[in-house]
Amino acid sequence: MAVVAAAALLVAGQGSDPSGPRTVTSDEANRLAIMRFRNYEAHGRAVTITVPGTAGGLTVTGSVDYKGELGYGVVHGTGRDTSSDGLIQWTADSAFVHPMANAPAHAPASPPRSGWYSRPLQSSGSALDTALSIALGLGSDRPDNAELLPQNGAAWWGRDEADGHPVDVMTGPASRDRPGTAGNVRYWVGSDGTMYRVRVSVSSESQPVVIDFDTQKYVPVTPVPGVTPAR
Repeated sequence: MAVVAAAALLVAGQGSDPSGPRTVTSDEANRLAIMRFRNYEAHGRAVTITVPGTAGGLTVTGSVDYKGELGYGVVHGTGRDTSSDGLIQWTADSAFVHPMANAPAHAPASPPRSGWYSRPLQSSGSALDTALSIALGLGSDRPDNAELLPQNGAAWWGRDEADGHPVDVMTGPASRDRPGTAGNVRYWVGSDGTMYRVRVSVSSESQPVVIDFDTQKYVPVTPVPGVTPAR
């Protein structure tokens, strides 16, 4: 259940409950196994991505289309200048940026037709790009193998609440190609396998990246000029 290749940059986050961790039960493993598939099955999810930074953080508010493998939202700086503010759309390897001096609270459903510039999505050295990659990788067109999760280090850490929903906090197993990475990503998972929050510590930052789902209405993602959605 590696989220994305960028997970190699991550280290484990803080605990949520002193009663954990322990190995996941079969029910918990089943919910971990289907949570990314549920995102894909829903087509897309509304997201709020909180990105730390030594010069001030960034917040991305928008939507991720898990079938189209495309994200879109508005970026706001927190505790910093507004030079990074504006619209952003991203794929697995590229970011398309539309700077705005007075960025709206929510990205417009129909993206502007001009004013965009593109750049590669960095695989290291950028907490924002790492967060965008992680968010885009939280969907899968098939469930994971629940039987392998306990064997590979998946763990239950405690109970919590996310956006008014009771959840279990769990960590995923080791990445398939990196045996020592169990616990790198922490998931807030509902009783039906719905993913409500993901928290990942980035090695270059002292605070974790946090991805919250369904904190606002999901808006279908319309590709900006020059973006070819995945098929």
